[in-house]
Amino acid sequence: MTLNDILNRRRSVRHYDEAAPLDADVVRHCLRTAQLAPSSSNMQLYEFYHVTDPAVLQGLAVACLGQQAATTAQQMVVFVTRQDLHRRRAQAVLEFERGNIARSSPPEKQAGRIKTSEVYYGKLMPFLYARCCGLLGAFRKVLAWSIGLFRPMTRDVSEADMRVVVHKSCGLAAQTFMLAMAEAGYDTCPMEGLDSRRVKRILKLPRGAEINMIVACGIRKAGHGIWGERFRLPFGEIYREI
Repeated sequence: MTLNDILNRRRSVRHYDEAAPLDADVVRHCLRTAQLAPSSSNMQLYEFYHVTDPAVLQGLAVACLGQQAATTAQQMVVFVTRQDLHRRRAQAVLEFERGNIARSSPPEKQAGRIKTSEVYYGKLMPFLYARCCGLLGAFRKVLAWSIGLFRPMTRDVSEADMRVVVHKSCGLAAQTFMLAMAEAGYDTCPMEGLDSRRVKRILKLPRGAEINMIVACGIRKAGHGIWGERFRLPFGEIYREI
């Protein structure tokens, strides 16, 4: 299929054929593909929980408020943000970059580029992603505002802003997963109507983890999976050329 074919095939399917099982290896491969999605500063502050156990699926269906997509899903993937792992992830990227620079950069530029990466991932990322009851975010906002008086500066650096950044990166991974599933001939439905506290309890997630969305997976049931035609606003209503 072409990309256009995949985009047109992907729909939010809300009723799956319970007699049509999914290959967990295919779903796992699609999750590997999801890792190719862009991630802010390559921090990859997310985790994918691939649920195949019937008992856990049943619990998640209840936590998803009994949505039909959840109650008929053969498998589910819970996309979880992990901003609390920012130091560990920054260190992993830094270790990779040291080797990457050594392999890919001209010898005379390696020292400078490694130093830049050490400052970026060793100091800046831990500073930006750290949380402390909103206080660190307020300090970052004041600092950014002060610097912005003299030159262009990223200003959306509060703790709420950085939480949005983490969820956007996770959402990009979830979208990539759903497109990969469509290419494989499988169907999905992203769900945000859920009891996040119950989901975290079911998956035994730590306090710092947050639920981004749950994606129900299956094969659409003929005549039942899709609720009619797809609606999109007229392109001219959302498109602006400047």
